[in-house]
Amino acid sequence: MKVCIGLSGGVDSSVAAYLLKQQGYDVFALFMQNWHDTEGTLHGDCEWEEDRSVAEMVARKIGIPFHFVDLSDEYRKRVVDYMFSEYAKGRTPNPDVLCNREIKFDAFLKAAEALGADMVATGHYCRKDEFTGPDGNIIYRILSGSDPNKDQSYFLCQLSQQQLSKAMFPIGDICKPQVRQIARDAGLQSAEKKDSQGICFVGKVDLPVFLQQKLKAKEGDVIEIFRSHYEGLNVPETLEGLAKPLKYSRDDGKVIGRHIGVQYYTIGQRKGLNIGGHAEPVFIIANDVENNIIYVGEGQSHPGLYRKALKIRPEEIQWIRPDLCMAEGEERRYLVRIRYRQPLQKAKLISRADGMYILFDEAQRGITPGQFAAWYAGDGEMIGSGVISE
Repeated sequence: MKVCIGLSGGVDSSVAAYLLKQQGYDVFALFMQNWHDTEGTLHGDCEWEEDRSVAEMVARKIGIPFHFVDLSDEYRKRVVDYMFSEYAKGRTPNPDVLCNREIKFDAFLKAAEALGADMVATGHYCRKDEFTGPDGNIIYRILSGSDPNKDQSYFLCQLSQQQLSKAMFPIGDICKPQVRQIARDAGLQSAEKKDSQGICFVGKVDLPVFLQQKLKAKEGDVIEIFRSHYEGLNVPETLEGLAKPLKYSRDDGKVIGRHIGVQYYTIGQRKGLNIGGHAEPVFIIANDVENNIIYVGEGQSHPGLYRKALKIRPEEIQWIRPDLCMAEGEERRYLVRIRYRQPLQKAKLISRADGMYILFDEAQRGITPGQFAAWYAGDGEMIGSGVISE
């Protein structure tokens, strides 16, 4: 079997490549460049060139062929343009999830197949297995990585069965310290390389500067909503009511500062507001894109930060396991996370004609439109996901 490893120059993909070679696969490396611009990035110029150099050295050390592909046009159209579009609507997208669905297991997969690959491997910390369904077809499963501190299954929450059929995750059952040690023992040049941060293939960015490439700055008011606002507030206890974020108006609070544009901020954000004079940190609790207003509340426990339920529109639901798709009116218990690294939360999924509702056992902090909610079975299998609608 011929396997293409997406070799990024990092330690995870390097060890994945090394293990595949050790296991006897016919392995070749493919390094993809997805970004050229440096505006808004915090790491300086041409970091990808250093990554490519390390990746080439690793491939040479392991003894596998090395190839290069430029997917920057696809990445801009299918990931970055989507980011700009979502931020313009006041939503907060997850480019890493989109990158896996649209690039690594689509555009990159096609480039690998053109070079003769049967499968594509990555350095994700997650596991995959398969079984034969009642109809005789193979069903693929994504499971949490064995390292609880590095589980990256969430980033793969939008993959399809077809994409999974071509995917391999060689380090999914290994913990990060062991991965580092394997790299050291094998003499791989990436052994001590720091993990990448920020936006997938773009790097760590100054988000407002990055977004100003397309979204113009526009000053507006920051309005504080005080806890007293919620006393006696009549919030509908219906499922629809619980899933809807509270709406605020200017009259509900007090102007305490200015911002440079609603589209540059996200629910739950603390840094970047430059607002002092409070005993506790101030957090964003709501964005009003139409009127260019940011609403904030003081303290981690501010009631405006918490919500009991969320909704996902029908067209934005992705079942990794289509055989487990819920029928309209059906209810089912799952474990859910609404952001990477969040501990799994107990919840009930409720399928309605107008979408999927997720009702949590405990109110969740910072439910953010545009982010992905992913649901898991008790054995760590990720079953499906969807974009939080509002």
